[in-house]
Amino acid sequence: MAKSERRTEPPLVVVVDDDASFRRAVGRLIGLWGYRTFSFGSAEEYLGTGVETDCIVLDVHLEGMSGLELQAVLAAQKKSIPIIFVTAMDDAEARRSALAAGAAAFLEKPFDDYSLLEVLKAVTSYPST
Repeated sequence: MAKSERRTEPPLVVVVDDDASFRRAVGRLIGLWGYRTFSFGSAEEYLGTGVETDCIVLDVHLEGMSGLELQAVLAAQKKSIPIIFVTAMDDAEARRSALAAGAAAFLEKPFDDYSLLEVLKAVTSYPST
C-alpha cells in the first residue's frame, strides 16, 4: 500500500489450522487487536475460497496439503502474502524451508500472544502510527 493511500478497513488475517479450538482462539485474539479474520480448517478449503488476505497464520502440519505446500502454491501463483507459520512439532528442516521461502515468522505452539502481534503489526503496518 502506498504511503498516500489510507486503509479504510483493518487488514484481513486468515488462520489456517486443522485444530478448531486453536482457530477459534487465535481468530478471537486477532479480532481483539482490531484485525478482521477468517478461519479455515485446511489449505484446500482456503484455496477454494479465493479470499484475498493481508496475512496468513498457517499451521505447518495439516491434513492433506501441508502449510509448506500451500506456501509453494501461493508462490507459484505469484501471491506475496505474508505467512506466519505456527507448529506444535517444531522441526528444524521445516523452519529452514519456510523461512528460506519467505515466511515472515515461524512460531512454536504455544507461543506468546505478543510475539504474534508484533509480527502482525510488522507485516501489515497496522495499526498505523
